[in-house]
Amino acid sequence: MGSGPDRPLLAVLRGERRDPPPVWLMRQAGRYLPEYRALRATKGGFLELCYDPEAAAEVTLQPIRRFGFDGAILFSDILVIPHALGQDLSFTAGEGPKLAPPLRDVPLERLQGAAERLRPIYATVRRVAAVLPPETTFLGFAGSPWTVATYMVAGEGSKDQAETRKLAYLEPERFATIIDAIVSLTVEYLAGQIEAGVHAVQLFDSWAGTLSPEQFVRWVIEPNARIVRALRERCPGTPIIGFPKGAGGKLAAYAQGTGVDAIGIDETVDPHWANAVLPEGLPVQGNLDPLALLTGGKTLECAVSEIREAFAGRPHVFNLGHGITPEVPVAHVEQLLEWVRA
Repeated sequence: MGSGPDRPLLAVLRGERRDPPPVWLMRQAGRYLPEYRALRATKGGFLELCYDPEAAAEVTLQPIRRFGFDGAILFSDILVIPHALGQDLSFTAGEGPKLAPPLRDVPLERLQGAAERLRPIYATVRRVAAVLPPETTFLGFAGSPWTVATYMVAGEGSKDQAETRKLAYLEPERFATIIDAIVSLTVEYLAGQIEAGVHAVQLFDSWAGTLSPEQFVRWVIEPNARIVRALRERCPGTPIIGFPKGAGGKLAAYAQGTGVDAIGIDETVDPHWANAVLPEGLPVQGNLDPLALLTGGKTLECAVSEIREAFAGRPHVFNLGHGITPEVPVAHVEQLLEWVRA
C-alpha cells in the first residue's frame, strides 16, 4: 500500500488499534442538525433528497464540517434497492416508507427492474469523494437482504416481520428468489459505490433479531456471506462492516459465517461479553445507547468510558448501537466527541 493520507477509521477497519478510537455515528447526517432541517425544508420529500446528488452530498458533508467525525456516511436509504428492483417507493410523514405492490400479493417476476434509479447515488458519491477531507473515511452502505426483503414482502415496516417470516417458512423457494435478487443487485450497488469513491461499506441488517437460529443462518448469514465473497472478488481490499442488529447470542456465528471485516453491535449487547466471544482481533463498531447520548451528562460520560474500556484491547470504532435520534442536542454530540477523544 502507498503512503496515502492517514485515515484512522479505515486503519481500524483493516485491523489496526488506534487510541483514541475513531468515531462516527449512525444517522449522523439527519434531523438533529439544524442545517439538515433547513435544507430538507427546501427539497420537499425525503426520497427527492436521496436522489438529488447535490443535496445528498451536502447532507453527507454537514456533520463532517460541524464535528470532524472520522467517517462520513453516504446519505441515502436502504429502500433504493427495492425501488431499483421495480417496486414503487414513497415516504409519507408520520407513516414511514411504503412499497407497492407488496410481494406477499405478487411474485417478484411481475416487477420491472429499473437499475438506472441507482445512478444519482453514484453521482452523490463522486461529489462527496471530490471534496472530503483527506483524513476522513467515506462509508457507503446497503440494507442486508433479510431486512430489505421484510419491506418488500409486507410493503412497509412492521414490528415483528411476521408476514415475511411466514413466507420464508411456507414458501422457502419463492422467498429464496427474492433474497437472490436482492443479493445480486446489492453486490452491483455496493461495487458501484466503491468504484465511485467510498473507502468501506456497511451492511445494515436492522431486523436480524427476529429470526430463529436456523432461519438466521439461512436468511442472514448465508446471503451476507455471498455479498462479502462477491465484493472481495470485485473490490479487493475494501473493508465490509456487518451490522446484524438484535443478533445477540448469534453475533459470533455471524462474524465467522459472513467473513465481514468488522462487526457493528447494538446497544443491547454487553460490550465485555462481545469482546470475549468475538474472534480475536476482529474490529468492532459500537455500541453506545442512543438514549444515553440524548440524556448527556454523567450518564453519557460513564457509558463512553465503559465501552472504551471493554474494547481497549482490540480495533474499535466508537459509534452508537443504532441511529441518532432527532431530539439529540448538538451540544451532547460535542460532549461525546470530547470524551471519546480525551
